[in-house]
Parts: sequence; structure tokens; C-alpha cells
Amino acid sequence: MRSDRAQALERAQFLARLTDPVTLAHSLQPSFEPRPHNRVIARGMRRLINGKTRKLLITTPPQVGKSTTAAVWGVFWWLARHPRDHVIIVSYGAELAEERGRAIRKLIRAHGAEFGLALDAERASVADWRLTTGGGVRCAGIGGSLTGHPASVIIIDDPHKNRQETDSPTMRKRVADSYSADLYSRLAPVGPLLLVLTRWHEDDLAGRLLRDEPGEWDVIHMPAIADLTLTPDGGPLGRQDGDPLSHPKIPTRDKQSLLDHWLAKKRGSSPFDWGALYQGNPQPVEGALVTAELMRTQTHLTDVPAARRIGVAVDPSGGGRDTAGIIGGLIGTDRRLYWTHDRTARMSSDAWSRAACTLAAETDASVIVIEKNFGGDQAELAVKGAWDKLRREHDEQHEYVDDAPRNPYVKIPPLIEMRSARQNKIVRAEPVAGQLREDRIRLAGHLPDLVKEWVTFQPDSSWSPGRIDASVLLAYELLGPPISVKSVSTPKGSRTDIARRNGPGTRRMGPRSYGGGRD
Repeated sequence: MRSDRAQALERAQFLARLTDPVTLAHSLQPSFEPRPHNRVIARGMRRLINGKTRKLLITTPPQVGKSTTAAVWGVFWWLARHPRDHVIIVSYGAELAEERGRAIRKLIRAHGAEFGLALDAERASVADWRLTTGGGVRCAGIGGSLTGHPASVIIIDDPHKNRQETDSPTMRKRVADSYSADLYSRLAPVGPLLLVLTRWHEDDLAGRLLRDEPGEWDVIHMPAIADLTLTPDGGPLGRQDGDPLSHPKIPTRDKQSLLDHWLAKKRGSSPFDWGALYQGNPQPVEGALVTAELMRTQTHLTDVPAARRIGVAVDPSGGGRDTAGIIGGLIGTDRRLYWTHDRTARMSSDAWSRAACTLAAETDASVIVIEKNFGGDQAELAVKGAWDKLRREHDEQHEYVDDAPRNPYVKIPPLIEMRSARQNKIVRAEPVAGQLREDRIRLAGHLPDLVKEWVTFQPDSSWSPGRIDASVLLAYELLGPPISVKSVSTPKGSRTDIARRNGPGTRRMGPRSYGGGRD
């Protein structure tokens, strides 16, 4: 007969396996190697089962195992701890929900006996099965019949099928109505609710619930690439800005491969889809300054003409944000402006001034133009200091090298122009959007973040996108300020006529301000 100590040890080991879903999964399938994001999801489900939160929302990029962790192993773990509970699983379609039910049922058959779980032979269908202990799982698609099926806990796993359906107001309303009428009414008093999804739209189910039920949801938001504007404290993983999310098929320690994977996804996605699906930050597109189609049309990655003048524009960090907009571009021999580089990032004045100078040296820019609303003359001093520092660093690095490369910072530094924004952002940006539509401005590089800001920025938004500010500033500097159709006539014709006759890039007024008249 076993001793009390042996029995107690066995009991402790049994309970330890039930700590959370990933601990249980690894104990039963050692080949399952939980990644950091899996453990975050598991901790969230512990809060849910322990009553520390009642409504949990988990949003991650697709194909990182969130559904397997939460809606398969999570449900098996839940029933092992609460074998009398009735779990409802809902997905955009009955087939997907039934896949989850089938996977859980398979786990019950393989491992349930270790936890006192067995299927009721009389009710063991894929969509609706019961345990001999009284609990069970009911699976349904959005809008499917749940009449007569009370729920101890509800799991909504991917309620939206794809972009096409989520973009439809009718389909979004169908999902929201199903949640309100079919699902929430099934939930027992104070019963827990778990929503697991990849974001598609600002008004998808997650967006609507966060808007209509403020403060009620415990949110786990894990973007593909950490962005401290989305998760100011580094999020549940405590990542630094730009850190990649872990992935089930890439070793966690291989940070470069993780980053390469997500950057490849970014290159292959539209700005909308990258922001929504991978960053969990869908933005409205209706009413934006320009359309995605226009930006695609204006992107020319080949046959860029020779440069007549090259510049770098900087919207320094400040004004309540720490993202510095840095955009490079050129006026071509065809008299169009080409945006070529985007070095925008969250950085201090020392960092952005260095980044601006580095870009200017790389592109042989003749001017660095800086918005001086935040920082004033200190911004100009920062750039001059950065240029001198880079020159000294280059000389020190190559001091004893016979074939040292030419120091790009020895030449006469670019002209530094300080500009004041005289009008609000939308007034400054609208004429530049017009020049995009008139084919006076093109993109000569893969600049998805710049495109995203342009195609999502709303006229009434309080958001202050640094890329738009910098690209507008560069347009005013290199193309010259747009001339109004209602310009006053001159002996040589109206200013508008002159602009039309000469074309873009032929006139520079050298304004001390932009978005308005001269200082």
C-alpha cells in the first residue's frame, strides 16, 4: 500500500499538470513546445477559470496556434478541471467549430481517463457530445441553432471568415446580432466568455464589443511586430519596439528568422491587411485622403528617372509622441516628386538626427528640411551635430586603413531648412493628395507604412502620423507649395496657369512656412 506521502506527491503532480492549457498539452504531448505567446494565452485562461476576469479577448496574427491553445487544449483543460461544465464553441462556420469539437473529443478518448473524463456513448456526435460526468461541448457556426443549449462558458473562435465578409456591413451586423441574441443569451449568470480572433476591420466583433462594452474586456493583444504605439508597455510579452512575435515553427531564440518571417508577411500584404491581421490594428479607409488603388497606381519600382534634386524631410518627435517621421525623395528629370525612403521610427532627437543625416549621405541629398514646430532651433543644432559626429566616427573607424572608403560626411553638408507648419495637418496634406491624383508624385520604393498612413488618415482624426507630415513637408520643399486655382492674376497669366504651363518641379518659392503663405 502506498504511503500518504506518495499519494500526496502523486496528487501534487496531477494538479501541476492542470496548471494551465500549455502545461497540460506539453505533459501529454512532449512534442508540443509552447512558445511565449502560447503561455500568455494560457495565463489569460487561468484568469478566466479562476474568476479574475469574466470576458477575455485574445487577438494575434493568423497561424500562430491561438485557436489550438485556447479552443482545443483550453477546452480539454477546462473540462478536466470542471467536468460538469457545458462549453459552447462558435466559429464563422459550423465546419470550423466542429473541427475544434472533433479535436477535443479525440483528446478525451486518448487522455480523458487520466482525468476521469469519458464520452457518453449515447451523445458523442462531433457537433454535440457529452461526458459521463454531465459536461460536454456544443459546436455551431455563427447564426446556428443553440436553442435548448445553456452554456457554462462560451468560446468564440474566429467569428469572421475573410476580408470580403468582414467588409460587408450586413455580415458584420449578422455576427454582432448572433452574439447578442444567440450566444450571450445562452450564457449562465457570471459565466466566462472567451473571444479569440484575428482582426479584420475596425467594426468587427472585437471592435464593436470594445466600443459598446468599455472596460468589460480583458484584452491580450500580441502584434506580429511589437509597436509601442499599440502596446505602450510592451504588451503581455514585454517586448521592445520592433521585436517579432514568437511562432510555433520557428525557435524562439532565433529572433532574426522570426523577424524575417513577419517582414515577409508584411511585404506580401496590403497595408490594410498588415495593420489589421498582423498588427491587430484595423484602420478605417472610407473618407481617407487617398485610396489604396491610387497608391498602387502611383508606385513605380522601376524606371525611376535621374534625380534633379534630392532631399530628406523630418517631422521630429515631439508634441506628445516620440515617433520621428523621416522621408527621403527626389525630383526626377520628368519633374515629378518620387518618395524613395522611409526611415520613420520611434526615437529620440539624437537618434532621428543621426538617421536623417545617414539617409542624406546615402542618397546624396542636397537638403534636409525639418518641421520646427516642435524643438525649434534645437532640431537644426541636432542635425548639424549629428553630421559632424558621423564624420568623426567614419574617420576614426578608418584611420589606419590604406584603402579606406571616401567619407560621405566630408563633403559640404546638405542645406538645412527649417519650416513652420502654418495650418492644420489636413489643410497641408490635401494639396499633396491632389498632386498624387494628378500624377505629380509617385512612390519609388516599397513603402507600406507610408502607404498605410495615407490611405487610413481621416480628416477628423486626432492621430498625428509622422510619415504623412514628413512626406508632405518634402513635397512642399521639392515641388514648391501648390498654387490655388483661385490665385490672383499677374501680367503673365494666373499663377495657376503658370504652374500648369511649367509643370511640377520648375518653381521653388523657398517658403519659411508651408501649408500657407510665406512668413
